[in-house]
Amino acid sequence: MIIENIGDKSIELHKKHHGKISVESSVPLETREDLALAYTPGVAEVCRVIDKDPERAKELTFKHNSIAVVSDGSAILGLGNLGALAALPVMEGKAALFKRFGDINAVPIVLNTQNVDEIVSIIKAIAPTFGGINLEDISAPRCFEIESRLTKELDIPVMHDDQHGTAIVVLAGLLNALKFRGLDKKTAKILVNGAGSAGVAIVKLLLLDGFENIIVSDSRGALYPGRIDMNSEKEKLSILTNIACRIDIDDPRCITGGLEAGIQDADVFIGVSLGGVLTKDLIRRMHPNPIIFALANPTPEILPEDALAAGASVVATGRSDFPNQINNVLVFPGLFRGALDHKIIQFNDEIFLRAAYNLAGCVQEITAENIIPEPFDRNVLRAVSDAVRM
Repeated sequence: MIIENIGDKSIELHKKHHGKISVESSVPLETREDLALAYTPGVAEVCRVIDKDPERAKELTFKHNSIAVVSDGSAILGLGNLGALAALPVMEGKAALFKRFGDINAVPIVLNTQNVDEIVSIIKAIAPTFGGINLEDISAPRCFEIESRLTKELDIPVMHDDQHGTAIVVLAGLLNALKFRGLDKKTAKILVNGAGSAGVAIVKLLLLDGFENIIVSDSRGALYPGRIDMNSEKEKLSILTNIACRIDIDDPRCITGGLEAGIQDADVFIGVSLGGVLTKDLIRRMHPNPIIFALANPTPEILPEDALAAGASVVATGRSDFPNQINNVLVFPGLFRGALDHKIIQFNDEIFLRAAYNLAGCVQEITAENIIPEPFDRNVLRAVSDAVRM
C-alpha cells in the first residue's frame, strides 16, 4: 500500500485538526457541585492528603497513567537536527499512539536546549507530574548519558525509545526472519549499518541474546579496535563485534573498510542510517536470499521492490505502507503500560529481551511478508506488558 502525495495529505490532516491530540476532562463539570468537588474548595483536601502521603498522588491524580514524551529535536526521524519546534509533530504523534494503543495519557514536551545538564535538570523538575518519561529523537552520544542519569536519579521509569523500542522490535522481527530462512543466530553474519542511538542499542541487545557474528559500520566504515574518531559507545562496540579484529587487526578476515567490505557474504543487513545507501549491487554481494531491514525513515536505505529484485528473501522497513513494518508502536505502549500497572520504576535488559520474544511469538504463521505483528493486533499490548509484569 503506497499512499500517493503522502506529504501533502499529512500536512492537510495536521492543518485540519491543528495537530493530533487534545485534552479532555475525566470528571463532569456541569454543576456548581461538580466544580466544588473537582476544584475549589474540595481539591484542597486532596492536596493535604498528598502532602502527608506522596504515594497517594498515583491514586488521586493524572500521574498514575501519564507519560511525558520529551525531545530536544536533535535527531528527528531520519531528518536530523531540526530543533525543538520541528520535533513537536512527532511528539504529538507519539502521544496519540500512547493513547490509542496503550490507553496512556501522554504529553508532548519539546525543549529549546540541547545541553545535557539542562535537559536532565528540566526533566527532573517536571517529573513529579508523570508516571514515566519517554525520551525521543535525542542524538547520540548525548542520549546515552541523559537516559543513564535520569534512570539513576528518578523514581519513575525512563526509556529512550529510539534505542530500546527500536532494538526490541528489530530483535523480534529478526528472530522470525531467521526462523523463516532456517538460519542460526550464532553463525548468521549480520551487518548493522548505523552506529547512532538505534544502532548501538540493537547491537547490544543482539549480543545479549547470543548473536555473535556482527559487523557495525558507520559513515566512516566498519568499527574495529583502535580505529580513531570513535566516541565511547562506538569504542565499546568495536571490542564486542567484528570478531576477527579482536584477535589480530592484520587478520584478512578483519573488516576495516566501508559498507562494501562489511556487507560481503552477510546474511542480514540492518540499516539505521541514511536513505538510499543500499544498492542492488551491494545486496548481490551478500549470501543468497539475504534478510534486509532497511529502517531509515522516512526514506529507507533501499525500497522493498528493489531489494527483492536483487534477491532478498525478507524485507522490512520502518514505514507503514510496506509489509513487515519495524515500528516502535509495537513496544512503547506495552512497556509503559506494564510499568505503570505494576509500579516498575526501572526498565532493564531482561525486560527488553522478554518483550522481544513475546512480540515475536505474536506471529502465528511466519512468511516472507509476515515476520512481525501488525500494530492493530490486540495480542501485542498484553504480550509486551507481560514482559514487564514477569
